[in-house]
This record gives sequence, C-alpha cells and structure tokens, in this order.
Amino acid sequence: MNHYDSALLRQYEPIIHFTQGEQFFPIDVERYVQACSYWVQRPGQFPLRLHDQGEVTLETLAEPHLFPMGSIPYLKFIDPLQISEMAALRIREGLENWGDKNRFRAGRGRLARVGYISRFVDALFSLSLLLRGRVPGDTALAAVQAFQEMLAEDETYRYYGRVVRENGWIVLQYWYFYAFNNWRSGFYGANDHESDWEMVAIYLYEMDDGKVEPEWVAYASHDFSGDDLRRRWDDPEIRTEDGHPLIFAGAGSHAAYFQKGEYLAELELPFVAPAQSFVDRLQKLWRRIFGQDDVPIETKWSDFAIFKVPFVDYARGDGVSIGPGRAKTWAEPGLFGPEVPLWVTQYRGLWGLFAHDPFSGEDAPAGPMYNRDGTVRHAWYDPLGWAGLDKVTPPNRLLHEINHHREQLKDECLTLRDEIDRKQEMVAGLEVALEAMRGQPHLQKEEDAHILQLTAVAQELQTLKNKTAANESVAEALEHYANRVAKGERVPVRAHIKRPHHPATDAGLRRSRFAEAWAAISIGMLMVGFVLIALLATNYLLVGFTALLSVVIFVEASVRGNLTRLISSITIALAIVAALIVIYEFFWIILVMIVLIAGSYIMWENLRELRF
Repeated sequence: MNHYDSALLRQYEPIIHFTQGEQFFPIDVERYVQACSYWVQRPGQFPLRLHDQGEVTLETLAEPHLFPMGSIPYLKFIDPLQISEMAALRIREGLENWGDKNRFRAGRGRLARVGYISRFVDALFSLSLLLRGRVPGDTALAAVQAFQEMLAEDETYRYYGRVVRENGWIVLQYWYFYAFNNWRSGFYGANDHESDWEMVAIYLYEMDDGKVEPEWVAYASHDFSGDDLRRRWDDPEIRTEDGHPLIFAGAGSHAAYFQKGEYLAELELPFVAPAQSFVDRLQKLWRRIFGQDDVPIETKWSDFAIFKVPFVDYARGDGVSIGPGRAKTWAEPGLFGPEVPLWVTQYRGLWGLFAHDPFSGEDAPAGPMYNRDGTVRHAWYDPLGWAGLDKVTPPNRLLHEINHHREQLKDECLTLRDEIDRKQEMVAGLEVALEAMRGQPHLQKEEDAHILQLTAVAQELQTLKNKTAANESVAEALEHYANRVAKGERVPVRAHIKRPHHPATDAGLRRSRFAEAWAAISIGMLMVGFVLIALLATNYLLVGFTALLSVVIFVEASVRGNLTRLISSITIALAIVAALIVIYEFFWIILVMIVLIAGSYIMWENLRELRF
C-alpha cells in the first residue's frame, strides 16, 4: 500500500467508544494466533489437533492443507479449565468487582420491551443452549484473563486497513479484530464466541483539484444490511472529531452504532422464520383493513416482531475510548494491500472455537475475507454493494452522470420516433389493404392474416409511443434535477434509509418496577399455572385455561400501555364473531333480503333512464 493510501487511513481512522465494563479491544492478530492451537473437524470424526498452542503463526495459517470435504479448520484460544481453576477465576472476578463503581450494570427492561410471545421464544432460546453447541461458560472468564495478560505484556491497539477504488469511490475499510465476543456471558446478549471481526467503511471521492472529501460512512451492525448500514457525512446522526467518525461499540458484541445508547437487537431463529413472515403479512393486512397504519416505525420493528428473540446491545460509550486525541490511540495499522497477506486469502477456517452450534451464533467467525462456510464476504468482494452504494454516483460525477443519462434518453427517443414512423406506415398500409379486401370472399385468409398482423403492429406501435412518452418525462425530470444539483441542492440526507436503528428512548427503556417484574415472571407463571390447573382442576380445564390466559393478556396489555388497543381489537373480533353468528342463523332470510334489495335497486336505476 502506498504512502498516500496509508495517510488516508490514518486521516479518517475512527474513534471507538466502548461501554463501561468492556473487556476486549482490537489487537494485533499475530499475538492472538500465537496463543491458539490449530485444529480441524473432519466429518464424523473427533477433532484433530494440527498444531499446539505456541506453534501457530500467521505463516502457518497461510500454508495449504488438503482436508476431506466438509472439514472445518479452526483455531482454539482457550482450553477447558479444571474445576479448581474455574472456581479460582470466579472468586477473583467477584473480589475485583466487589464495590467497583466502573463495572457494567445492565439496563432494566430487556424482556419488558417486547411482547409476550417474544418472551416465550426467548425462553425456548435459553433452553436451547442446554442442547445445542455453545462456548463453555468458563471460556469467557479464561479469555478475559488471557487477554489481560496480553495487554500487560504489550498494551497495543491495532486495526487493519484496506483501500479500494471503484466507480469513482475511494473506500477505506477498517477491520477490527477482537480476541473474544462475550455478549452472552458478560452482557446478557445472544451469544459468545472466540474471536470477532468487525468492519467500518468510509467512502470518499476525489475533487477535480485532487482534494479528497468524505461522503458516506457505513457501520457493520447485526441484522442490518445495504442502504440501512450507511449514513451520509452530513447526517446529524454521525458524530465526528477533527474528521474522525465516532463509533459506539456494543458491549461484548462489538457491533458498531452511530449514536450511544441501548439498542434492541432481535434474533430470528431459523425454525420460526416462516411463522414470523406469516405474522408480518397478517399484521400488515390487519392494520390496513382497520385503519391502524399510524403505528410508528420503531414499534413495527420491535413490538410486533413477536417470533424474534430480544436482546439489548449496550453501546453506551461510557467506557474506554481508543483513537486520535484519546489516552489510548491506534498503533500503526496493519495493511491489506497492495498485496493482501496470505493468511487473509489462504486461510478459510474459523478464527476460534468451532462449537457445533446449528444456529452458528456460538461458532467463531472466519477471517475478514471469508464467511463461516468459506465463501467470500460481501463486504470484501463488493464494498460498494455491501452498503448499497453500487447504485450511487459520487457527487463530483453526479452532474455529468445526469446529463449523460439525459442525452442517452434523448438519443433513444430519436431512435424510437424513427421506429414509430416506420410502424405508423405499416399500420396505415395494413389498414388500406384491409379496406381494399372488404367484400372480397376469396381473400378471407389474407384478410384474417392482415387483421392479426395489424393488431400486433398496432400493439408494438402503442408500446413504442408509451416508451417515448416515459423517456421524455424522465429526461425532463433529469433536466430539473440537473438544475437543482447545479445550485447545490441535495437529496434528503436520510431518504435512502428504510429501517432506521436508533437507541431506545428513555420511555421505552425505563418501565415501572411492576412491568419489569411481570416481564421476568410471566412465562414461568403461565407454565406453573397450566400445571396447577391440570393437577388441581381437571374438571375445569377449559374454563381454567381460558381464565388464566385472559388474566395474562389483560395484565400484559396494561403494563405495555396497550389496553386501549386490546379493547379495540377485542371489540372488532367480537363484532366479527357476532356478524358471523347472525349470518349463520338467518342465512336464507338475509340472502332473500339482499336479492330483493338488489332487484329493487336495479329496477329503480333502469326506470330512471326512461322518459315518459
């Protein structure tokens, strides 16, 4: 990588703000690799250790290996602890956290922020951890200790930079490597896994005078993709200091956010995805029919995602900060260019423990270039399309692109008009021929053929005219757009965002103590209630279950402030049921009345046309 590109990376390198209590920070991958052992999981066999801890280097990862199909090579950072070692770590952690005002404190209301079914799915997800592959509970504690020892030897923080030039854009990619993701064990999140690769991209363009300007920045964040990943540089949501964008990293998850706060992240389990899709369509239909389309976007994306497991990502920004102007700064970055290191291109395995998790949430990720299955990451091979920028023109080329497209449309219109003239002549000639054949029985076949041809050519002619009119309208719109661009006007800064991700509001986060307690006990209480009714009131199962569900639904709606909506929905449902009962009981009478009314109306409308 040349000096100019390296300087660009340093000029715009982000500042990361972590949450108080964060225990893992971006480091040099070589230090991590040297602390790992190297394994391969072959189909139907026990894991095979290829290299012991201390023997693995980046050159080792770059070496070619021939494994059976379906094999998964992986690194292993932490070996299982003995019971005595784990107990010692637990005691040490407890003593260190005792009275520590800087330790992490979870916000209230994770389960209170979502609906009852989401909490039920959350309970299933928690139980699934007992059955599916996961990172052992002692691994996170041992990883913290190992990482602290690394920092004690050399407190150096590093990122890896990559510069890509494509379609007029200069893409600065910042890759951050973390030794461990302890979102689940440390911050009540969705998963734990060894190693973690995160990426942020800044998109620049070069002016005619050679000056480079930033235009977009995109942060990788959980289940967001495409246009929703990026913000324009002048978006108020983006905070910068001396040209360095601020990143607020999720505690343990290391997902990147534009604003500090607590974010509700939702995990969709594969086996309930069809049910969630069906419910989404049903809710849209319900709101459209009964006029409930005024529900806020944030509510649609959280409260109504009833089959998704809710987790809070704490990106408070009140902990350690790393970057320019901070007490902790970035060391000289590792560079992915001009020649990408072989350990990036050749090693397609996992960068940590392969936990055999069918959901993959507990399995370590692959490197910056690859997905877990060995395919190339979208962000690597298509850095523009990853953030939805493959369709966006850099500002310095925008006016030229507008005028070029307008001229193309004009040229196309000229071609279309020539074709229209030709088709018009054909239509006229066919019509003349048909008029000439009228009354000539011996030309019946020729007349039929001419009619078919005339119909087809007339349709083609109409299509050409429609296309021409549309092109002329677009060309006119482009001309107006070019005038606005020339005056310095821009597209609204957030026009491209379909799914905004804002931190939860104080009202959404800080519910009453009763709401918090209800959210914590509601699922278990319902399960216990079902069992008690089944054991103690076997003669009244239906009544008991109905009463229990009614109480749960009523309390749930009350604590979530949806009691009015619940009553409205129940009223509508009862009205529909009552209408169906009436129709069923008086079907023939209703049918006769409808026929009589319809017949009378038709006679009245027809009689009104008569003039006596």
